[in-house]
Amino acid sequence: MPESPSIVLVVDDDISVRESLELLLRHEGLDVETFVSAQEFLSRPPVTVPSCLVLDISLPGLNGLDLQKRVAVERHEMPIIFITGHGDIPITVQAMKAGAVEFLTKPFSDEILLNAIRNALVRSKALLDRDTEIRALKARYARLTAREREVMALVVVGLPNKQVGGELGISEITVKAHRGSMMRKMQAESLAELVSIATRLRLTRPLGSALPPAR
Repeated sequence: MPESPSIVLVVDDDISVRESLELLLRHEGLDVETFVSAQEFLSRPPVTVPSCLVLDISLPGLNGLDLQKRVAVERHEMPIIFITGHGDIPITVQAMKAGAVEFLTKPFSDEILLNAIRNALVRSKALLDRDTEIRALKARYARLTAREREVMALVVVGLPNKQVGGELGISEITVKAHRGSMMRKMQAESLAELVSIATRLRLTRPLGSALPPAR
């Protein structure tokens, strides 16, 4: 299992399933919380560590597929492993198309479930790390002046300083000053790194279009 703190959340209305999964996962050294319904799960505040959701398809009230839709919007960094007592190909396809990482039909072996959980927690950590990185990049971009954003918009599409100045109606020396300040604020040590940052922030635009504020 991953060494970083992590948690597995189990939603199943069958108490015997909840208890057996909790025992198995705690034996593997994982923190685990169990819930009898989707509503009970949704009342829990979102977690801030790598996590995954082991989810039964058939639940009282809000069913597993409906909960999956909520999780995809509100807790996208939490991969879902579906478990069910009834194999149903259309439901399986629907769940997988909606982003489930695994769909297991009971009975399944402990090792199959544990492997699915291991993979889901690794994926969750990667998503959380990406979110943290994007927030940091957005904070850097927010520090740029309007002129620095204009310079960045033209630099990332490959224009040299002289042409950037021509596009903006400023001198090449002024472009260099804005470019240097922009590169420092974005913590980019090369043009390639700056382009990568703009791509990750989805800020790249066709030539002549200014970069918008990062959302």
